[in-house]
Amino acid sequence: MARTKNEVLTIRTTAEVKALLKLAAERERRSAASMIEVLVLDYAKAHGLAFPESGPGRKGAGK
Repeated sequence: MARTKNEVLTIRTTAEVKALLKLAAERERRSAASMIEVLVLDYAKAHGLAFPESGPGRKGAGK
């Protein structure tokens, strides 16, 4: 099932980091936003991070 994307993330970074992000995204044929998502999810998987049982946008949130 597709995830609903309804959150906005704004960051400040250096020109060098932005250029590296652009290069990585182009290499993967992705947008910068999609590349950031992939990088965060890969990091989470590699480091054993998991989504909370309930939270914003999750079933059962607020119960």
